[in-house]
Amino acid sequence: MNLTRPALTALALAAAMASVQAADTIKIGVDGPYTGGSSSMGVSMRDGVRLATAEINAAGGVLGRKIELIERDDEAKNERGVQIAQELINREHVAAVVGYINTGVSLAAQRFFQEARIPVMNNVATGTIVTHQFDNQPANYVFRNAAADAIQAPMIAEEAVVRRGFKKVAILADSTNYGQLGRQDLEKALALKGIKPVAEEKFNIGDVDMTAQLLKAKQAGAQVILTYGIGPELAQIADGMTKLGWKVPMIGSWTLSMANFIDNAGPGGEGARMPQTFIQEPTTPKRQSFIIDYLRTFKPKNNRIDSPVSAAQGYDSIYLLAAAIKQAGSTDGPKIRAALEDLKAPVDGVVTTYNHPFTAKDHEAITANIPVLGEVKGQRVVYAYPEDQKEASKVRVKDVHAKGALTVQK
Repeated sequence: MNLTRPALTALALAAAMASVQAADTIKIGVDGPYTGGSSSMGVSMRDGVRLATAEINAAGGVLGRKIELIERDDEAKNERGVQIAQELINREHVAAVVGYINTGVSLAAQRFFQEARIPVMNNVATGTIVTHQFDNQPANYVFRNAAADAIQAPMIAEEAVVRRGFKKVAILADSTNYGQLGRQDLEKALALKGIKPVAEEKFNIGDVDMTAQLLKAKQAGAQVILTYGIGPELAQIADGMTKLGWKVPMIGSWTLSMANFIDNAGPGGEGARMPQTFIQEPTTPKRQSFIIDYLRTFKPKNNRIDSPVSAAQGYDSIYLLAAAIKQAGSTDGPKIRAALEDLKAPVDGVVTTYNHPFTAKDHEAITANIPVLGEVKGQRVVYAYPEDQKEASKVRVKDVHAKGALTVQK
């Protein structure tokens, strides 16, 4: 085919324009574990992020530019998270990053974004220290829209000690930063209620036999098992109790809602309770639309989101960042951070309506009035208390006066 010079010029211009448009996206990193034991959380989070991004791009993007997601699998490994952080900063030149499922990975990786002055929106990692790692620096670039363990631990203690009247509690927590920092928050919450655990046991990621830990808890007279871990190992706790013929309630952090706990624990997981910012029930039009779109787009098994909390918080994290970029009129890191700390317009999310969710001194979007107690029932998570389900149909906003959170020890 012979082309004239004008035709060649037109083709060259078109190619140049396409190249400019491809380069003129707003790059946002998405870091999470998409393989391994934490993957039900990571994949659900990533899919929630994808869904929000598709909606925003279909509506014209932000500042007239499309959002481009740069997704990376950190495999729940701290060293991998560090490598990804450096790649996202130095090679991909992201404007911001969302994700982080594992507290340890978050703590290892987000320091690089802090140094580069690039905002991080933690949408799943709940270790209380996550947003306080850089409190001693002039500006903090780490934000979160997940319920910190300082909120969850008092909820767990309240459910176990006050609502259900257990006085002899055992704590089983994994050996990661997540498990051990969560255990410390739980100890503080129990101490405020005059309770000292009768047993505290540790286990490792990948452990498949919890007999020794459970026998110590049983011999100590534990009436309830309080947990801090992730799905596969939590399922081993439930399975271990079944094998011992010893059944006491399990109450723990939000991860008891993971699909790989519910499915692997089977009947032994029934009745487990945990804090939840989002339960897969269409209590509001916004939640109904989100659930329908998620199920239609990603087609999860049995029409059940593997980790509904992760999906919802992932979805909301993109809308929070988009609102900040729009308000800032820029993708410059310090300007995005400043906008997040003073968001003018409410952000209509799935978890809640975010009305001025952050300030310069408070980078937590979720307060103690937002999470509710979920319960595993019929291989799904449902509302543990009917009154919470009724409240979920109302618009829930951040309450800066919400009680229940533990004070952060610096």
